[in-house]
Amino acid sequence: MDESSRLWDACHVLKSAISGMENYYSAASNIASSLDGYHYLSPEHSRQVIRAINVCQREIVGLEEENKSLLETRIQALSQCVNQNICMESKLNGFSGFRGVLYAMRSVSSLLLMILLSGLAYCCSSSCFHHHDHNMVLGSGFMVSMALLKQKVAEEIDQPGILMFELQQAKGAMEELKMELERGGEIQVKVENIKSCFGLLRCGVETLTGQLDDFFDDIVECRKKLLDICTQR
Repeated sequence: MDESSRLWDACHVLKSAISGMENYYSAASNIASSLDGYHYLSPEHSRQVIRAINVCQREIVGLEEENKSLLETRIQALSQCVNQNICMESKLNGFSGFRGVLYAMRSVSSLLLMILLSGLAYCCSSSCFHHHDHNMVLGSGFMVSMALLKQKVAEEIDQPGILMFELQQAKGAMEELKMELERGGEIQVKVENIKSCFGLLRCGVETLTGQLDDFFDDIVECRKKLLDICTQR
């Protein structure tokens, strides 16, 4: 039950992050749609659009702050589980058979959850993926693979925030449109780029939403089965 509760809490944080992102890409899509057919804007019209873009940009900054607070208050135990300064290899060797498999799967599921939370919710820094336990590198193939995955994730993190690739692309496209409006240049190419980037973001978020909903159902069903087993005489 403790393990399913941990997964349940992490998934609720992910759902909260997704909900905020839905508001962001909806507002950005409305801006792009309002510019259909325009190649150049008047100074007054440009200022109106820039103000709308500024609102969207402040919204994503606010979303990151909210997600950071959620992670700090609700996912602290998960982060500690991933980055605990102990020799995991010795623990794996301490258990055999089914208990060893359970311990290994708990370790890898915690790491994968932290990667997903960092990509979709917030990543404070690369430090949560650094591990200085040399036994991991010298140990089993399983532990070596985990160590290499953590290292690769840490190498990709250059600043705090939401790491989701589609979101970073969408934010960049929005900034490019803003710069073009400030220059008074031709905007249609930038508008089409925004539509493409935010379309990919929306598709990715909706896919994750469906998968999380299915996962919630699986957790509920598994907990019911476990409860039935525990209550049988």
